[in-house]
Amino acid sequence: MVAQEMRVLCNSNPVLSMRGVSLIEVLVTMVILAVGLLGLAGLQVRLQSSELESYQRTQALILLEDMENRLSSNRRIAATYVTATANPLGTGDSQPTSCTGNGQSFDTCQWSNALKGASEQSSTSTNVGAMIGARGCIEDLGTGDQFMITVAWQGMTPISAPASTCGTGLYDGETGAKCVNDLCRRTMSTIVRIANLASP
Repeated sequence: MVAQEMRVLCNSNPVLSMRGVSLIEVLVTMVILAVGLLGLAGLQVRLQSSELESYQRTQALILLEDMENRLSSNRRIAATYVTATANPLGTGDSQPTSCTGNGQSFDTCQWSNALKGASEQSSTSTNVGAMIGARGCIEDLGTGDQFMITVAWQGMTPISAPASTCGTGLYDGETGAKCVNDLCRRTMSTIVRIANLASP
């Protein structure tokens, strides 16, 4: 009899029959919201990484074009611009910070400083105008009138090792890091063909 009265009382008063349901709904909503916010935070991190990668590619294009113009302007001495791919210009080279002279030595020095980010400095006088660990190589393709200019830099995430040998082995992280076997090395290259203006 008491149980029957309770059933009748609960059925007649919907507030009493739904008392615990709203708490469960709130908990489920909080879990869904937490998962969504975590996904949004992960997306934001990936977007920032992609933005930095895009910025670095843009800087590499600017630096490639800079050396391409320098090489084309001095086409008669283009062979003197060639560097060894194992000893690239830029990060870690021995070029001075103030460039003097003219011709190839001046161009090489300025390009090295541009690769090191000297075009823009932070408030603490740190170079920030280029990519992370930027290096540049100029190779003679064996014909005497074709040269390949390559810019290499440190990427943010591992993908696949590029075919270019500029900066090989200089972008690996510590033991156990994701950046091993040149998986974080990025390169961009262009070929400059020097026209022989003396021939008919």
